[in-house]
Amino acid sequence: MKLNALISFLVLIPILSLVSSCSSRTDKNGGKGNSLQAKNPEQVVVWELSDPEMLNPLITTEANADNIMWSMFQALEQIDFKTLDVVPVLAESRPIIEKTPKGGMSLTYEIRKEARWANGSPVTAKDVEFTIKACFNPALNNPAIKETMNFISDFKLYPEDPRKLTFLCDSLYFLVETGCGGFQIMPEYFYDPNGWMKNYNVHDLIRNGQAFKNDSNIIKFANDMSSEKRLREGKFISGSGPYNLESWTPNKQLVLKKKTSYWGDSLAETIPYMGAYPLKLIYSTINDQISAVEALKAGDLDVIYSVLPKAFMELKKNPGITEKFNLYTPELLSYYFIGMNCKSKLLRSVKTRIALTYLCDVDKIIETVYYGLAKRITGPILSSDKKDYNTDLSPYPFDPQKARTLLSEDGWKDTNGDGILDKVIDGEKTEFTISFTINSGSATRKAIGLIFMEEARKAGIKVNLVEQELNIYLNNLKKHQVEMFISAWIASPVGNDLTQIWKSDAAVPGGNNFANFTDPRCDSLLDAARIELDDNKRAILHKRFQVLIHEQAPFIFMYTPTERLAISKKFTNAEPSVMRPGFCPSLFKLAGKD
Repeated sequence: MKLNALISFLVLIPILSLVSSCSSRTDKNGGKGNSLQAKNPEQVVVWELSDPEMLNPLITTEANADNIMWSMFQALEQIDFKTLDVVPVLAESRPIIEKTPKGGMSLTYEIRKEARWANGSPVTAKDVEFTIKACFNPALNNPAIKETMNFISDFKLYPEDPRKLTFLCDSLYFLVETGCGGFQIMPEYFYDPNGWMKNYNVHDLIRNGQAFKNDSNIIKFANDMSSEKRLREGKFISGSGPYNLESWTPNKQLVLKKKTSYWGDSLAETIPYMGAYPLKLIYSTINDQISAVEALKAGDLDVIYSVLPKAFMELKKNPGITEKFNLYTPELLSYYFIGMNCKSKLLRSVKTRIALTYLCDVDKIIETVYYGLAKRITGPILSSDKKDYNTDLSPYPFDPQKARTLLSEDGWKDTNGDGILDKVIDGEKTEFTISFTINSGSATRKAIGLIFMEEARKAGIKVNLVEQELNIYLNNLKKHQVEMFISAWIASPVGNDLTQIWKSDAAVPGGNNFANFTDPRCDSLLDAARIELDDNKRAILHKRFQVLIHEQAPFIFMYTPTERLAISKKFTNAEPSVMRPGFCPSLFKLAGKD
C-alpha cells in the first residue's frame, strides 16, 4: 500500500532491473512468446524481466507488481504522472488537515460520488476503513506494509454521509497527506464477503492487534487474503481502477483488460490523469535483457525500459528503431547500491565495510557498464532533493591500498598463504569468502558483480557471485538471507520517510531494512525527522543522518541512473516522466485517434 504516481509516492520501493518482452523466441521454460501482440494497435505490450510476485496491495511491496496494480486499484490521492503534483483520485479534493488538541493530526476526505467498484456499487468510507483494518490484521504477514501506515491511530466514519471520512493520528507526521491518501483502497464486499473483519475496529487493531491474533475470524481472513487465488487469479482480484486481470500465464504474460464501464471515463476529458485508453495492457516476460531488445527489433514490443546501456546506445544508431520508436533518457528518482548484511560475521565491523567500499570502482562501473548514463551518489538522499541533500559529503573513492590498510587494521591477514584473508571471529578462524547475490537475467548487475569480484580478489577476498531467479532473490531479500547484494530504491518527488528502510525495527524478516543495520543514533534522528513539519529543521536532521550512514557504511552507494526507454511512435500521450518506471501505459492513446 504505497502511493504511486501512477507509480509510487509514499514509500521508497525496492526495484530490481525490471524489464519485459514478448517474442517468438523460446522462453526459459521452452514455451513461445506472443509475437502478434504488439501488432494490435488497441493494446500496449510492455516488457518485464520477471513475473510480479503477486497482485495484492495488502501484502506486496515489489516494484513491478506495484506498477501493474496501479492500473487495477486506486487511492484517495496520487501524484500526477506529468506534473508531479498531488492530485485527488477517489477523493473529491485534497484533505482538510488540522492539528488536534493532543498534538496529533486529522485529515478529512470526501469520496467522489462517481467512484464505483467493478459491480457498480459506490466506493464508500467503509471501504477505506476496511482496507486499514485488513492491513492491520495481526495474522496477515505484511510487516513492511504495516510500517508504511503505522502513523494512523484511528478512523472516523460519518453515518449521515457514507462518503466522508477522517484519519486520526496521535502524532505529527510530515508525510501525513501522502500517507493517508496514498494507499490502494480495496472493496469490502469483494475481499470480505463473509464479514470476518466486520466486528473489529481500526483503533483496537492498531493499538492491540496481537490480542486478536488467534481469533478464528482474524485467521480465516488472513488465510483467505494470502491464498493463491487472492494473489494471482483474476476472478478473486478487483479494485476501482480501469483494468481487471484477464489472464496470467506464468513466466510468459500477464494481461489486463479495460473494464467496459470504468467510472473514471466520464471525468477524463476534464481531469486528464483519470484517463485509461488502451483496451489491454500486456506485460510479457522475457528473462534476459538481450532477448528483450531483439524482441523490440522484431516489432513484438511496444515498450521496453531499463535497456542495457550499451544496447540502448546501439538502438539510437539503428534507423529501423528510431523510425518506429521514441527513445528517452529521463532522469529517475532512484538509486542503486551494494548492500551489506551487518549481521553477517564477515560484515559486522564498520572498518571492514568501509574497506569493501574502497574496493568498489563506481566510476568504472558508470563508464563501462552504464556508458556514462548514470551519476555518482554519496548516500540515500539524492542531490535533486536540494534542501535535504548533504553537500558536505563526498563519495568514497576507489582506493585498493586504503582498503588493504583498513582490512589489516581490522585483523584480516593471510595466515596460511592461500591468497585469501582470514581472522578469528567468535573464537573460530574464518576465511574472507563471501556471497554476492544478484537476480538472474540482469547483465548489468552481473557486470557490476564481476568488477567488484576482481578487485576483491586482488585484496585477498573471495567473492562467490550467486545468481537467483528474481522472485527467489526478492524472497531471500525479504528474509534477510543474503550477505552482499545489489538492489535499488525508488524515491518520491514529495519527500521520503526513511524509517522504512533504516530504522532498527525494520531489520527483521519481512522488513525493508535488508542490510540489518541498527544504530540508536540513526533511529533517534529519523524519529525526530518524521514528526518535524518545518522543512528547514527536518533537513538538518536528515543531513545529520546522512553523516552517520556515511560513517557506518551499510551500503556501497553507487549511482542514480537515467532511464533507457523505448516507446512505439504509434502512441501519443506517451511522454516520459521521472516517476519510475518512466512511463504510464494506461494513458497511451493511439496516434490519430481521439
